[in-house]
Amino acid sequence: MAFQTGRKSSFQRRRKPVLREASRCRFCRDKVTLIDYKDLPVLTKLVTTRGKLFSRKRSGNCQKHQSQAITALKRARFLALMAFAE
Repeated sequence: MAFQTGRKSSFQRRRKPVLREASRCRFCRDKVTLIDYKDLPVLTKLVTTRGKLFSRKRSGNCQKHQSQAITALKRARFLALMAFAE
């Protein structure tokens, strides 16, 4: 019968936290209050080549601006300014 020692194995050890700069949302940095559906260059940066919206983690947006981007994208698609899928 094996007895446990007081030492943790290598996979149980906690890694030291990595210090990095706090990144801010690109719209918060530029002090944008509303993402417009007619601003197609901005919307195309938030969409993949297949037409899917990037996640908040990948795009770096805050929750407020990500939800505004979703609404603007839906409006642009409905008015045929952007394609639904490619």
